[in-house]
Amino acid sequence: MSAVGVLIFMSVLGAFICAKVRAAGGAIVFSLVALVLFIATPVGQGLPDAIGSFLTAVDNASTPALNGGGQEAGVGQ
Repeated sequence: MSAVGVLIFMSVLGAFICAKVRAAGGAIVFSLVALVLFIATPVGQGLPDAIGSFLTAVDNASTPALNGGGQEAGVGQ
């Protein structure tokens, strides 16, 4: 597991090279590999929970406005 940083760096480098030569599929694959490797590290293990809590906060903030349950901005103030 000590070489995972090198693998992440090589995946990011591969994604950059693929993006420079306009090979979108390769860039996406390399980026996903880098993301999976990052989540496998102890530093990245909190990333899924952070994304989940962020999306929950956005959902809680937008649901009343989308359902018409909230007050319109500037009305009744």
